[in-house]
Amino acid sequence: MQLAGRWLLPRLPRAPPRFAPAQILCVSPTANRKHHPSRLYSVLVPSDEVVINYRYGLPLLTLTLPSRQERCRFTIKPMLTTVGSFLQDIQNEDKGIKIAAVFTADGNSIPTSTPMEILLLNDFKLMINDKTYDVQCPRKEKLSSEHTTDMDDVKSVVQRLFTALYLEEHQVKKERSLLEKIEELKERLQPMEQLKAKIEARSEVKTNRLLWTGLALMSTQGGILAWFTWWVYSWDIMEPVTYFITFGSSMTFFAYFLLTRQDYSYSLIKDRQFLHFFHKRLKKKDFDVEQYNKLKEDLEEAEEGM
Repeated sequence: MQLAGRWLLPRLPRAPPRFAPAQILCVSPTANRKHHPSRLYSVLVPSDEVVINYRYGLPLLTLTLPSRQERCRFTIKPMLTTVGSFLQDIQNEDKGIKIAAVFTADGNSIPTSTPMEILLLNDFKLMINDKTYDVQCPRKEKLSSEHTTDMDDVKSVVQRLFTALYLEEHQVKKERSLLEKIEELKERLQPMEQLKAKIEARSEVKTNRLLWTGLALMSTQGGILAWFTWWVYSWDIMEPVTYFITFGSSMTFFAYFLLTRQDYSYSLIKDRQFLHFFHKRLKKKDFDVEQYNKLKEDLEEAEEGM
């Protein structure tokens, strides 16, 4: 919540205050009006003091801004304003204020997170640039216990409402930040995704070509064995040959298991060969795999945060 500040009259001259008799209008029973001097006197408040008074239940703080030497009044909402936001509003009102701080009456610094409701319970010191003001807080009349309970309930409701509104605003800012992060990550991933898709397509083509080549070799081997069995030699001669070919294939499959720790299946062989072609081509194209994985993880975390 922002403090409301409005300009007052220009700063009075620095001439010492004077005491002047006030003119009082007196009305006699005969309806003759006369002006008689009165013994009542009024004292002018120095223009460089910081004054706090209450109006409609809210404290009004009046001070002189150093740049233009003009009086400015700030309306303080004690339950919704902190010391830090109050000082920030003063600096926003006068750009010539470089230093603004609040201290206790005995000179201890007051944290900026302190609610103004707590600050206004006792007198304090307000430092603006190199000048320090002694601020006296007016004492409010004590309320009855019933009225105090009602006020506490109202304060609790206002604080819960403020918390709900603040959380909603915070959630909107967080969602906006996440959306911006997601867009940025997608923009950085787009060229890498396009290159990755081309490499995957190329690796898939080479893997399928290798599988078809294996089928062609197996078909050729079967045709050669059949030709030797029925046209060149007899089955009695080719049977030991086929046995050693089968035994050699079994040794090959066992060696594959020892090297890869995987069962010999056509689907696993296809996936392994695809990854071989894929990573080989990634290195050839200087594709940064670690950066790609990091961007994908960040994108997934941002989307989960939505």
